[in-house]
Amino acid sequence: MQLDFTKLDGLLCAVIQDWKTNEVLMVGFMNEEAWNKTVETGCAWFYSRTRKKQWMKGESSGHKLVVKEIGTDCDVDTVLLKVEALGPGVCHEGYQSCFFRTLTDGEWKVNSEPTYDPKAVY
Repeated sequence: MQLDFTKLDGLLCAVIQDWKTNEVLMVGFMNEEAWNKTVETGCAWFYSRTRKKQWMKGESSGHKLVVKEIGTDCDVDTVLLKVEALGPGVCHEGYQSCFFRTLTDGEWKVNSEPTYDPKAVY
């Protein structure tokens, strides 16, 4: 079975989930090169749509994502990576997860505490 890179202009959506807690940590995009590097290295690689380049999560922060399990959806155009997050957080804003806001009474509210100072890392 081959993954379908054709639906999103050569990209797959990659949902990143903590392998122990099942918390969704982030969502990114992979082109075929990032996918291959992820499989080969065992660390999560992505394709930056804004910078138009490959990047490995943690290359500047040191907060790498070690892949423990990989799944795909029924359309084979999205992957689910269950990972061990090395470091205090995944979000570049200083939180464990990029999903640190919830919509409450029509307003976005921060629902967790920062786990590190991004100014000290980036």
